[in-house]
Amino acid sequence: MRRLALICLLSLLAACGRNDLADPPADLGDFVLGHNVVVADKAQKVPISRSATPDEWEAAMRKAVDDRFGRYDGNRIYNLGISVDAYALAPPGIPVIAAPKSVLVVTANLWDDARQQKLNEKGEQFTVFENLDGANVIGSGLTKTREQQMEALSFNAVKAVEGWLRKHPDWFGLPAAGAAVKTGAVPEAAELATAAK
Repeated sequence: MRRLALICLLSLLAACGRNDLADPPADLGDFVLGHNVVVADKAQKVPISRSATPDEWEAAMRKAVDDRFGRYDGNRIYNLGISVDAYALAPPGIPVIAAPKSVLVVTANLWDDARQQKLNEKGEQFTVFENLDGANVIGSGLTKTREQQMEALSFNAVKAVEGWLRKHPDWFGLPAAGAAVKTGAVPEAAELATAAK
């Protein structure tokens, strides 16, 4: 009975971390990806970690950005810049007792290409972990290669970046979150009527 309960729990956890790239992309208005810039030359490695080179991180993150944001087909170009700040790739450890978790810290910035203007005042930083699934419960260092860990962390980091962009619909020609929708008169007419009072 306990074994069945554990299998059900692990199945549920795996479902929570499913890949959503086959689903239609979230609404980002006029967004289309221009430059996909990733830098990792200053990435700090946590002491208890497998090693990865800046080139490897840059390649993994660029792929994750292309996979997620390459699905958008708007008519205004936005350039995304991401720096890899720090990481830990879990090495093999003692299951459950000493199974370190993998983590990635990145900072993102977004530019409107046509205006040559940075849209966020300061870089937005994200800290992401691997999804908890059946393989990771005992520590991904035992069940995943270094490359698989990097792929999972990059996927989660770029998904977090997409979530951040969705919080700023005004950047993409969409109504600001919570903005009232006007009905009846067009905005110009409504403004003239107000000014005439």
